[in-house]
Amino acid sequence: MTDSEAVIRCQNGDRDAFRHLVEQYKDLLFGTAVLMTGNRDTAEEQVQEAFLSAWRGIRGFHRGKPVKPWFLRILINTVLSWRRKKSVPTVYLSGQEPQEPDSTEGDPVETLDALERRLSVRRAIAQLSLEHRQVVALRYFAHLTVPEVAQTLDIKQGTVKSRLNRALQNLRRQLEEEDFNSSKASSGKGG
Repeated sequence: MTDSEAVIRCQNGDRDAFRHLVEQYKDLLFGTAVLMTGNRDTAEEQVQEAFLSAWRGIRGFHRGKPVKPWFLRILINTVLSWRRKKSVPTVYLSGQEPQEPDSTEGDPVETLDALERRLSVRRAIAQLSLEHRQVVALRYFAHLTVPEVAQTLDIKQGTVKSRLNRALQNLRRQLEEEDFNSSKASSGKGG
């Protein structure tokens, strides 16, 4: 079943068609929510809320438009609404347990290095402003094009490009500082 077929069936009240859409987009929305909230439990709650909102609003969805940006826009609005209600400060990922590597095969040192790199990137992303986290999550995690990110966030493409540029500069700087500090700490221990 295509997204368009599922939307038409959903608009006619077919819950199984909506389950199809949920299965297709749940991982994408969850990963985006984790990057935006910095907390897996909160992300899961926000994704559930976003899907409930999507189900309630599916009748108003314009057929023929792409579903992915629509779901992501609902998720972003849900997270922003939650932030406003809760006034919760940003929670950084550094204190959370690392996820298991995707593959258990291979060299354990390489696996550990890859896991450490992923955690470093997540910590750096968590330190970005919400606006920058949004564009990074949508562009590089959700794999939206710049025009799709602009449509999802209801901003101009130039604004998306500018935010991406600043976000990537900040990420690069943070990761270089972390590398510098970790190499400085490890060289200090050995001497």
